[in-house]
Amino acid sequence: MPDPQYCVYIMTDEQHSKLYTGRTGNLKRRVTQHRSGNGGVYTRRYNLVRLVYYEPVEDDGAARLREKQLKRAGKKQRVSLIEHMNPEWADLFESLEI
Repeated sequence: MPDPQYCVYIMTDEQHSKLYTGRTGNLKRRVTQHRSGNGGVYTRRYNLVRLVYYEPVEDDGAARLREKQLKRAGKKQRVSLIEHMNPEWADLFESLEI
């Protein structure tokens, strides 16, 4: 079973116009950083504060690999993943169990 602490995740804005794909060893902490403006330039510039997708992985190496796969796949495929897991594009942060 994957260690739920390692995740790849996707953040978006209110209009779902921009997506940010990242990886972390502590999803709650990382999303909190994004929301407070300390998560990175891109997420701060476009106000990407809604967690709409996350995927637990085995370890940091697996997270790095999966992040690259998702980024290479393109926006259309990432939107499909989001809509499969989270069709309403709800902010998943409050429901995190990890």
